[in-house]
Amino acid sequence: MSRIVNVDVGNKEKLCSICKALSVPARIDILKLIENKGLSISEISERLNIPQSSVTFHIKILEAADLISIEERPGMRGTLKLCTRKTDYINISAYQKNSDINEYRSYEMPIGAYYDFEVMPTCGIAGEQGIIGTEDKVSSFYLPERVKAGILWTAGGYVKYRFPNMLPSGGKAYKLMFTLEICSEAPNYHEDWKSDITFKVNGVEIGTWRSNGDYGSRRGRLNPKIWENGSTQYGVMLGIEINEKATLMNGKQYSDITVEKLLERESAYIEFEICNKPDATYVGGFNIFGKTYGDHPQDIVMGMEYRN
Repeated sequence: MSRIVNVDVGNKEKLCSICKALSVPARIDILKLIENKGLSISEISERLNIPQSSVTFHIKILEAADLISIEERPGMRGTLKLCTRKTDYINISAYQKNSDINEYRSYEMPIGAYYDFEVMPTCGIAGEQGIIGTEDKVSSFYLPERVKAGILWTAGGYVKYRFPNMLPSGGKAYKLMFTLEICSEAPNYHEDWKSDITFKVNGVEIGTWRSNGDYGSRRGRLNPKIWENGSTQYGVMLGIEINEKATLMNGKQYSDITVEKLLERESAYIEFEICNKPDATYVGGFNIFGKTYGDHPQDIVMGMEYRN
């Protein structure tokens, strides 16, 4: 994978360091020489026909600019310093990035791409071609085809997803957001079927949202023709926002959990769990809709606002 360095006029020290490193033809020659293979200082000196002391001087400046790296390896006469390319592309912006404007990234997770689950009948998963595996059989949730699911349902339990943690090193998150289409799960369907659905992020409970029913009195806008009437058809589009002050669901505060309490910068992922707690007032299961079922053409989306 290419390593790209981005620098703008707001970072004068780094910009000057890179420009200084590239201002001497001999240093350009060194970069060309180690383009595909690491070389020692003596090898560089021999091939460019310049003194080793000069090579050492140039190497220090290139290393300070983060353009090359030096690895120490055992050699015939002590330690050998191997010089290798560290940067492939340098992007220089002639304007300074506004640090007062938040960055935004998002990922869409297929509803069948869970990494852990506990389900119970009535349960199942289905794609555009119909039921995946066998309805009400837990082993179906392990099938590789699950990643193609457009709807997932269970009478209780949980499903867990892991999104990539895109917060840069040294960055600060201001909002963490999840959106998904969801409803209760009753046999066939039941418009008045309450379910207390709890959401957790990185193992922390952020709030419980009450679904009022399992909706099937009309067809879902996106449902494939193979999906029969008389079963769950669509859900409610739920937006979850965890900001610096509280956790909101569709604009209503559900807890005082803040984004700062949830994010672990060193973790490679952000875990998102959907569950029915066993002691909930209404354990009415849940349906999760993907981009090919229900009313909304999306899977589970996680977004983050942050600043570097």
